[in-house]
Amino acid sequence: MKLFGKNHLIICIITFTILFLMNYLGNNEADKLQRALMIGAAGVIGLSIGLLIMNRGKDDKTPPHDFD
Repeated sequence: MKLFGKNHLIICIITFTILFLMNYLGNNEADKLQRALMIGAAGVIGLSIGLLIMNRGKDDKTPPHDFD
């Protein structure tokens, strides 16, 4: 999956929505909106970093010698 492509943005929106709703609806604290926004954003950032790491070595023509 291409980073910041159409599919990545759709998955980011779905991830943010799910994390936001889980934390907003399940929280009884006074700052539930701020917590839900921060956790949703952190989930999207973590997803993007994971995809960046996963795609870094995707087209590598010279794999490490004796990898296993």
